[in-house]
Amino acid sequence: MNLRTAFTAAVLGAAASLPLSASAQQALVPAGSEIRFTSRQMGVPVEGQFRRFDAQIRFDPAQPAQSRIAFTVDTGSATLGVRETDAELPKPTWFNVAAFPQATFQSTSVRRIDATRFEVAGRLSIKGVGSDVVVPVTLARQGTQTVATGAFPIRRLQFRIGENEWADTSMVADEVQVKFRLILSGVAPL
Repeated sequence: MNLRTAFTAAVLGAAASLPLSASAQQALVPAGSEIRFTSRQMGVPVEGQFRRFDAQIRFDPAQPAQSRIAFTVDTGSATLGVRETDAELPKPTWFNVAAFPQATFQSTSVRRIDATRFEVAGRLSIKGVGSDVVVPVTLARQGTQTVATGAFPIRRLQFRIGENEWADTSMVADEVQVKFRLILSGVAPL
């Protein structure tokens, strides 16, 4: 069983254990959702995004500790908007898409900070390397949907993104800011 199959089986198994009403009603709405990242190359900000990602969500604002969130991001969908650079991103030096087609996030806890802000702790895995992260999330209602926004830093070298000559942080900074805006359906009002 490969990593992708094992992860999919684990997510489906977890979803099967959720109450039907919670798992059937909540979903990521791709239209309007985005995951972006900003790095610095020779001191200049460089913006990129992932075009394909999915989530399995069970979120109850009234009982955040019972919530579970799992993300999969297609690393082959990363783009910086420049054809030559985009051709390099799937290669082993960067995302190694052939060996690691997905990055994953699995929540371990969700904690309410105030009426609209939460902290989601979990395990982020990229290129086979896992690390615990805490993601601040702000929720807002937009009609019948919920908008989740936030940003958090990662260290690219911790995940082996940009190896060999690209490990030089004077060329490409180690810190990368990940920013997201996610549209969710089926989440109870705050």
